[in-house]
Amino acid sequence: MTSFRFVHAADLHLGSPFQGLTLKDAGIAALFVEASRKAFSNLVTQAIAARVDFFLIAGDVYDGDWKDNKIGLFFNREMARLERENIPVYLLRGNHDAESVITRTITLPGNVHEFSTQRPQTFLLEALKVALHGQGFAQRSANDNLALTYPKPVAGWFNIGVLHTSLTGREPHAPYAPCSVDDLRSRGYDYWALGHVHDYEVVATDPLIIFPGNLQGRTIRERGSKGAVLVTVDEGRIRYERMIVDEARFAELTVTVDGDDDMSAVLRRIEAEAAGLADGMEDRPLALRLRLTGKSRHHAHLVSRRQDLRDEAQAAAHRCHQDIWLEKLDLRIEPLTLPQAGAGDALDLSALLVESGAGELAEDIAAFIRDIAQKMPGGAGAGDNPLETELADLLSEARALLQARANGEGA
Repeated sequence: MTSFRFVHAADLHLGSPFQGLTLKDAGIAALFVEASRKAFSNLVTQAIAARVDFFLIAGDVYDGDWKDNKIGLFFNREMARLERENIPVYLLRGNHDAESVITRTITLPGNVHEFSTQRPQTFLLEALKVALHGQGFAQRSANDNLALTYPKPVAGWFNIGVLHTSLTGREPHAPYAPCSVDDLRSRGYDYWALGHVHDYEVVATDPLIIFPGNLQGRTIRERGSKGAVLVTVDEGRIRYERMIVDEARFAELTVTVDGDDDMSAVLRRIEAEAAGLADGMEDRPLALRLRLTGKSRHHAHLVSRRQDLRDEAQAAAHRCHQDIWLEKLDLRIEPLTLPQAGAGDALDLSALLVESGAGELAEDIAAFIRDIAQKMPGGAGAGDNPLETELADLLSEARALLQARANGEGA
């Protein structure tokens, strides 16, 4: 058996709109939007430097149908870079770029080979004695166990299965092309190059079954380093290593406040705990979701000055590292003690809301939010939760703000 190297990548999601990104700095937001393209360019550069023999993409090259040909032209440019280095590319379609989803096309270089979406197809790399088996998605939803239809291995060759699948389930990913590890083992292949799951995972080692994860985190759910896998086969012995190519990262930080913490104390806590984030950035900008929890007697004051708190939290993050950017402030601080009816001259706003019909108020606010979402530009209002905050949380913050104003706080 010969020696060779290849790249196993998946879930490029080129053209991803990053709709959930709520960074206030337009330049940083633009950097994140372009990160998927730059990450793929980085991968191509590393693949060329590693002198790989071939390049695998296990689905979801594109995030969805193209608005124009720009994303197709970009992918063509990167494929042409590989062609000039005599590196063939083998790819299949996943749920995001299924045959029924992508309506535009750009003619790709001759080094790009796509697996059939109608049945399993095998590509034979004669010089390397490598057989590649795979099938892409014809429709966005693939509910059949495709793995069991893959052919028998080519005897004496190194056999690789390429599949876009959720296996037996990987939340929050949709259950497409479901199958078990035993189903994959039953094919008798030496390596399974999987896609669809956005976290890096070595599912099994006998044979090697790997999810490389996506190349670039796109939301707060996709945290940490991202990239592909470089696989080296030397006389049948397999080694693998990650190729980290992401351009920007997401992180989440929860800071718990104490009962007596005022604004200054809260900010000191934020700065102390954010200081530890710098090590995981690896010279990349970081979009940080900051969650404040706990109970405070200054709850109403903090909520009523939410924008000031957000800006001060951003400043605290920048004191830790110049490229930590606040993606969102998730304010979940609760009052230490609730206002009691008849307690001095304080207005019992909670009681008034109950008397006035809080349920009807919630319905009116929900309708108002839907109206706003329809007018938000660039599809920013799409989805079930366009403001990225639950209605109950919005009402709670509004109640605290009104209570603070009614009691003369937060002016």
